[in-house]
Amino acid sequence: MQTHVRLLSLLVLVAGTAFAAAAVIAAPEISGRRLSIDAADAQGFLDGRFPHRQGALGGLVEVTVDKPRLAIPPGNRVLLSMDLGVATAGGDAVPLGTLTLSSGLRFDAGQGAFFLDQPRIDRFRQTGTGEDLSPGSRDLLNAWLSSYAANQPVYRIEPELASALGGVQVESAAVENGRLVVTFNRDIGGALR
Repeated sequence: MQTHVRLLSLLVLVAGTAFAAAAVIAAPEISGRRLSIDAADAQGFLDGRFPHRQGALGGLVEVTVDKPRLAIPPGNRVLLSMDLGVATAGGDAVPLGTLTLSSGLRFDAGQGAFFLDQPRIDRFRQTGTGEDLSPGSRDLLNAWLSSYAANQPVYRIEPELASALGGVQVESAAVENGRLVVTFNRDIGGALR
């Protein structure tokens, strides 16, 4: 039986503006060469990062994203739903609708974070009408989604844990059995004791 180490001392996120000061997240599970995070931990991380605002189309509009809902179903992709709004000319955001996407994940070892990889819009329900997007709106959303996926993590490993991992190398990152999983080139459980 593999030994599982729970890092209870890493419960509170303290990374300034990237995290809400009061957000409490359980530590990742570590077993041998693998580090894994369940959906509830990743959801807690996301909750601390929203609402999120991001410019699009060269600053002509601002997309506002709120109420993220993450699921990790069987398979190799995560599901993420979020409410979207759009504002122009510095005005207030107008609710646009609810976006549901599926995506693979990539792990950036330098940032110690999981990012969406090749996200795909699965569904969009416009506020009020429930109708699908117009082609122009879908293009706008895809442009925003591409930028969002490249720059906004779905989960970031605690800085203390990342520094304790030192020079280990990432062999793979995946979605497995409802968890985000990183496999390293050597046993990390012993290095953290």
